[in-house]
Amino acid sequence: MDHKRILVTAALPYANGPVHIGHLAGCYLPADIYVRYQRAQKRDVQFVCGSDEHGVPITIRAMKEGITPQQVVDKYNTIIKDSFAEMGISFDIYSRTSNATHHATAQAFFKKLYDDGAFETKETEQYFDEEKKVFLADRYIVGTCPVCSNTNAYGDQCEKCGSTLSPEQLISPRSALSNAPLVKKPTTHWYFPLNKYEAFLKEWIVEGKKEEWKANVYGQCKSWLDSGLQPRAMTRDSNWGVPVPIDGADGKVLYVWFDAPIGYISATKELTPNWADYWQKEDTKLVHFIGKDNIVFHCIIFPAMLKAHGGFVLPDNVPANEFLNIEGEKVSTSRNWAVWVNEYLKDFPEQQDILRYVLCANAPETKDNDFTWKDFQTRNNSELVDKLGNYINRVMVLSHKLCAGKVPKWHESVADEQDKNLVEEIRLAKGKVENNIESYKFRDGLFEIIELSRKGNVYLQEKAPWKEASAIEKGVFNDEEKIKAQQRIDNCLYLALQLTANLAILSNPFIPFTAKKICSLVKVVDRILDWENAGKIDLLKMGYSLRPPELLFRKIEDSEIEAQMNKLKEGLVASVQAQELAKPEAPKLEDQMQELKPEISIDDFNKIDLRTGTIISAQKVEKADKLLQLEIDLGFEKRTVLSGIALHFSPEEIIGKQVVVVANLAARKMRGIESKGMIMMAENAEGKLEFVSPENIVNNGASVK
Repeated sequence: MDHKRILVTAALPYANGPVHIGHLAGCYLPADIYVRYQRAQKRDVQFVCGSDEHGVPITIRAMKEGITPQQVVDKYNTIIKDSFAEMGISFDIYSRTSNATHHATAQAFFKKLYDDGAFETKETEQYFDEEKKVFLADRYIVGTCPVCSNTNAYGDQCEKCGSTLSPEQLISPRSALSNAPLVKKPTTHWYFPLNKYEAFLKEWIVEGKKEEWKANVYGQCKSWLDSGLQPRAMTRDSNWGVPVPIDGADGKVLYVWFDAPIGYISATKELTPNWADYWQKEDTKLVHFIGKDNIVFHCIIFPAMLKAHGGFVLPDNVPANEFLNIEGEKVSTSRNWAVWVNEYLKDFPEQQDILRYVLCANAPETKDNDFTWKDFQTRNNSELVDKLGNYINRVMVLSHKLCAGKVPKWHESVADEQDKNLVEEIRLAKGKVENNIESYKFRDGLFEIIELSRKGNVYLQEKAPWKEASAIEKGVFNDEEKIKAQQRIDNCLYLALQLTANLAILSNPFIPFTAKKICSLVKVVDRILDWENAGKIDLLKMGYSLRPPELLFRKIEDSEIEAQMNKLKEGLVASVQAQELAKPEAPKLEDQMQELKPEISIDDFNKIDLRTGTIISAQKVEKADKLLQLEIDLGFEKRTVLSGIALHFSPEEIIGKQVVVVANLAARKMRGIESKGMIMMAENAEGKLEFVSPENIVNNGASVK
C-alpha cells in the first residue's frame, strides 16, 4: 500500500529517572534517524512520544526520595525532555501521561471496551499490606531471591541476578512500603481476554508479518502465540494513575500497560486537530520504535486492544532493538551501572554527534551489543576524526590553498576515469543509504557514509592536486600543460566539494549537528539537506565562496576515557553502599528462635547416626519446585537423598560439597524416588538455608559426635 502519511512513535520512558545510553540506542536514536530521513524526503510524518508517568516504578521512586509521585514525574520529565532535546531527538511533541488530555483519552478508550462487554470481571487473592492498608503490586513486594539469595529482590524480578520471579517464589516476602509481613486478601479486577484475539493475531502476525518484521520481533510474538494467550488484568489497586471510569471501581486505576500506549494517541491529539487522520485512516503507516522488552505489549496487547475498540490502524512495523550492555555488564539503574545522557552532555559539551555516531555504529539491531568507553574513543578517533573529519578538512584546506577559497569550474575536457568513478560512487551512495534506512538497518546505512568519505580520501590521495600545483609553481609545464594541470586541479576539488555537500545530506539523519556544520563551511542553507539533492554533483555552484577550514571533530584523549571509567566504577560502589545502608534491619536471631523441642536423653541422641558425605551429583526433581535429588558418597556406599533446598541452591553450586547426613533415617518415597537419609541444614535470620558441614574436609563416612 502507498502510504499518504507516517506516524512514528518511540516508547514512552518512565519518568522515574534520567535516560541512559541504552535507552537512546534501543529506540530513540533509531526513531530519530528514520524520522529525519522521512522529513528530508518531504513526506508527511509525525514523531510522537512523552513521559510514562504512572505505574509502580514512579511510586517506588517517590518513596525512596521522600516526595510525592507528582513531584517525581515533574522532576524527571524535565530532565528527560531536556536530554532528548540536547541530543537532537526531534519529536514533534513530547507529552505526558499525567495530563488531562491523556486521562480523558485513556478513560474513554476503557469505557468503550467496557460498554462493549470486552472485559471479564474476576476476584483474586493478592498480597495486602495491613499496616499501609493497600494491595501491593509485584514491585511493592520484596524478599530473598531463591536463586542468588539477594535479600532485596522484587516480586517480579531480582535485579542482582536478573531472574524473573513471582511474589510466591520469594523467601520471607514483605512489603516494600512498611517492611511488614504480608497477607492475602480478595480483590476484583477487569481482565482483557487476550485469548479471544489469538486467531486475529496469528493471521495478522504469523501469516502477514513474517517477511516484514525483524526476526527477533516475529520470533517473540510467535512464541507467545504458540504458548497460548491468557486474560490479563487491565486494572490495578492504587491511588496513582488513571482512575477506572466505571461505577464500583473506587481505588482502582488503569494498568500502566493499558494506559501507556494510549499515550501515543493522546499525544497526537495534543499535536494536531487532524489526529484521527494518523490513527484512523488506512493509508497511514504506523511505526513503533521500542526495545525488545516491550515487544509483547506493542505487538500483541496493544493491537488486540485497538482491534477490540475498532476504527484504529495497526502498526505497519515494530523495529525493536536488543539491549546495549556497558563494559560487558547489563545496564542496571538500581546499581547505577549506566551512562546517563544528561551527565554525558555535561562531560562532553557540543559533542552530541559523537555519541549518536557510536551508538548507531554499535547499535544492538539483531543481538545484544556492548558499549565500552575504549570503543567510543576508537570510533571517534579512527572513523569520525581520521575518515569523515579528515576528508572534509583536507577538501576545505586544499580549496582555499589551490582555488582561492571558491568552488572551482568543472572542465569536461579533462575529466578522467577516476572522476567518473567518483561521480558514480556518489550516485550509488544515495541508494545504499536510502535502502538501509527504509529497511531499518541504520548501522549499515551509517557505514555507507563513512565508506563514501573513505573513498573520497582515496580519490584525493590518488589525484594529489597539491603535486600538480607544485609542478605549476616550479614551471615544470609549458603553457598548454599548465592550463590542463590547473583544470585537473579544478575538477578534483570541484568533485571533492560536491562529495562534501553529499556527505552533509546523507549524514543529516544520523549526525545532524555535523551536517549543519558542513553546510556552514560550504555556505549553503539547510534546504540543501533535502533528500532529492543527494547524489547530485552540481550542488555547489562555480565561484561560490567557502568559509575558512574548521575541524568537525576532535580527538578524545586517554585521560578522558580513564575519567569516565572511574566515574562508572565509583557510581557502582556508591550505589551498592547506599543500598546496604538503606536495607531494613534484619530481624534479630533471638526474635526468630523457635521454642526448644522436648528434652531428650543421651540414649535418644545416640540413636541418631550422623555421618559425613560428599555430594557427587545433584539434579532437580521433575514437577517439584523445592526438591533436589542428591547422590551422596558416604565412603562405605553411595546414597540417594532428596532435599528441599532447590529454592536456595542450584544443582551445580553444591556438587563437591561435604555435608552431614542423618544416615539411619528410615527410607521414604517422594515423587516416586526413594530417599535414604537427610542432610543437616541451618536457617539464618533471613530464612536462607546454610549447610552444616565440617570445618575441614574429613573422610566420607566419618561419624559426627
